[in-house]
Amino acid sequence: MKIRLIVGGQTAVATLYDNATARDFAAMLPLSLTMTDYDNIERVSDLPRKLSTEDAPEGMTPEAGELTHYVPWGNLAIFIKSRSWSRNLLPLGRIEQGLDILSQPGPYSLRIERIEP
Repeated sequence: MKIRLIVGGQTAVATLYDNATARDFAAMLPLSLTMTDYDNIERVSDLPRKLSTEDAPEGMTPEAGELTHYVPWGNLAIFIKSRSWSRNLLPLGRIEQGLDILSQPGPYSLRIERIEP
């Protein structure tokens, strides 16, 4: 599934992975979030609720452009830079275009919507 991420009238595009966590995230859309900086490598925001962890891996090694869910905090994390393996970090999708729009310093408002086929 394709989604658009809108910041100040500019749009980034991402594809969600086909897993239970990403499908649960898609069911929440549309969403309006406030993204903040975390450790200079990701932008994060709390989600309205934690997402499904059904059949999820123990963790992952995120690359720049990854959309993820950090289970302990129940948040969305968009990685601006790659990092080492992290336990309880689950893959949601990947930014295909517009990572620079999401890389700006926070806080900023983000609207996430499905792109209907």
